[in-house]
Amino acid sequence: MSGKISTIYVCSGCDAQFSKWSGRCLECGSWGSLKSETTDEKTKDGKKMKVNPAALIDLTSITEQNKGRMKTEISEVDRVLGGGIVPGSLMLLSGEPGIGKSTIVAQIANAIGLADNPAFYASGEESAGQVKERFERLDCSLEKIRFMSEINVEKIIASVNACPNKPQLLIVDSIQTMYSSLIESEAGSVAQIRASAVKFLELAKQKNIAVILIGHVTKDGQLAGPKVLEHIVDTVIYLETENLHNYRILRTTKNRFGSVNEIGIFEMAEKGFIEISNPSSIFLDTTEENLSGSVVSCIMEGTRPFLVEIQALATKTVFGYPQRKTSGFDLNRLQVLSAVITKRTKVNLTNQDIILNVVGGLKITEPSLDLAICAAIITSLLNQTIDRKTIILGEVGLGGEIRNVGKLEQRLLEAEKLGFTRAIVPNAEVKVKKIKIEKAKNLDELIRFLMK
Repeated sequence: MSGKISTIYVCSGCDAQFSKWSGRCLECGSWGSLKSETTDEKTKDGKKMKVNPAALIDLTSITEQNKGRMKTEISEVDRVLGGGIVPGSLMLLSGEPGIGKSTIVAQIANAIGLADNPAFYASGEESAGQVKERFERLDCSLEKIRFMSEINVEKIIASVNACPNKPQLLIVDSIQTMYSSLIESEAGSVAQIRASAVKFLELAKQKNIAVILIGHVTKDGQLAGPKVLEHIVDTVIYLETENLHNYRILRTTKNRFGSVNEIGIFEMAEKGFIEISNPSSIFLDTTEENLSGSVVSCIMEGTRPFLVEIQALATKTVFGYPQRKTSGFDLNRLQVLSAVITKRTKVNLTNQDIILNVVGGLKITEPSLDLAICAAIITSLLNQTIDRKTIILGEVGLGGEIRNVGKLEQRLLEAEKLGFTRAIVPNAEVKVKKIKIEKAKNLDELIRFLMK
């Protein structure tokens, strides 16, 4: 067993070892023969042992590796992963039970696996019959997958290494059920999860095989097992569901090969996941009726703009202090915006309860929604309606000033594509053809535009 690393001094003449340097070797009497060496403090025979230095690699001598990615034929998945699956990468896919993790990996395996080079699927939770039934239900080709009902990591890796044609993809369902024979603890323990993940990491890097680990989540939505698991893998992917509809959101929280800001939107159907071609339609109410307190704005998820609807309800406080409640938006930010409106305009909210809702179940932290939220609150209080073809964008400062937001022109182009004809935005240069631009410098100018 290895132990503490320390430095000793070894005589070049007789190999005698000393803990301190001296000018003369006390064993052979040689002068100036003691040299320092790094050693392992504890070895099997109880003697100190020389430690070989780590190899230094000249990065300029490394030939460029193949950067080609494997396309999944699911554009939303490829978008989230940064263009496809990188060969030799270790990915962690997590989500709540029944959300569709096994479904999406089955579709990925069907896209990447070949009849003469199938994808490998190792499961400690399902039988071969269950996996076959799922593949048939999803209209996947059974020739493109090889199944292993095994939870021993060494056996799974041995099966992969024994395959004449190296598979391009290995799916492990789930990492919490796997165990390594080298660790004396039960499957699912912290040590076993870490050891199993490291084994699969070695396989991915040495054989250039993409490995997808499926992980469970705890009751509070966090990944079960040690946090170090997220540091081991190259990509961490979460499959989530929004509250009101049967949609799934795929997002990355770590990606060594791409952005972590992209998200993919899917609809869960009988034949598996179906991509949503127009995600903005999910978060916009389809009604044409103009309602007070209802405002359309736009957020950015990575490079993709999403139009969202903000609803606010301002009612007179019946008893006690005015209430502030939100769904999908930060409550503290709502408190700040309410105070700014009261201080910087003639609209008094000190005796008004305010309820705010982001339609579609999205959770948003973007400051670009500030102006739309202020407009929704003000129009609800004044019982004023805004045309459904109007979009409002901007960040609101503590002085009531309206500040510019990132990618403003891209957001307006998305609104133009969906038929919007009017926009209230900060005082910034934008070029759009079919939308009437009204630039507001502060909240007073916003109210003036809303009263038109």
